[in-house]
Amino acid sequence: MSERPIRYGGLHHLALVCSDMRRTVEFYTTVLGMKLKKGFDLERGFGQHFFFDMGGGNELAFFWFRGAKAHAPGVASAGALTGRGDISSAHGSMNHVAFDVPPEEIDAYRERLVAKGVDCSPVVNHDDVVTGEDERTASALTDKTWLRSFYFFDPDGIMLEFCATLKAGSPSVESPVNAQGVKANGHPL
Repeated sequence: MSERPIRYGGLHHLALVCSDMRRTVEFYTTVLGMKLKKGFDLERGFGQHFFFDMGGGNELAFFWFRGAKAHAPGVASAGALTGRGDISSAHGSMNHVAFDVPPEEIDAYRERLVAKGVDCSPVVNHDDVVTGEDERTASALTDKTWLRSFYFFDPDGIMLEFCATLKAGSPSVESPVNAQGVKANGHPL
């Protein structure tokens, strides 16, 4: 007897940790325009848990924990915006959150955030190409552009991305590497 497959309905919520819930609520509601859906205190003064509506039935949640460790860029989160330095983060960390936005709004959304004082990367055109044959990103929109996006940090240094899909990407998948960065065919990355 075979098992029925697990049925997924999409992302329910992603839970992150902030250092100041009031500042987080202000940023996500006033700057990004999300609706605050729910917020509650945790038992015994341990902290708080708040939920924001990202649309499409998806939520972004934040914890505030009393006594949580300080932000550690480059370890627990990305240390720089895409295009401005090293974006790597440690194993088991959350690198960034990408919000799906309409392609026709990406430039206007960036301008809106910049006008509100948010430091944003330039819009990046992600091209659907074979690695090593062509560049994966371009400053100009071309017929190879698959996604357009820009990056910015929230007040706690969590890297966020507004990402617009222009067309379906190719179905090709590169061979994954092992812990040493070597592919199954023995070639290093």
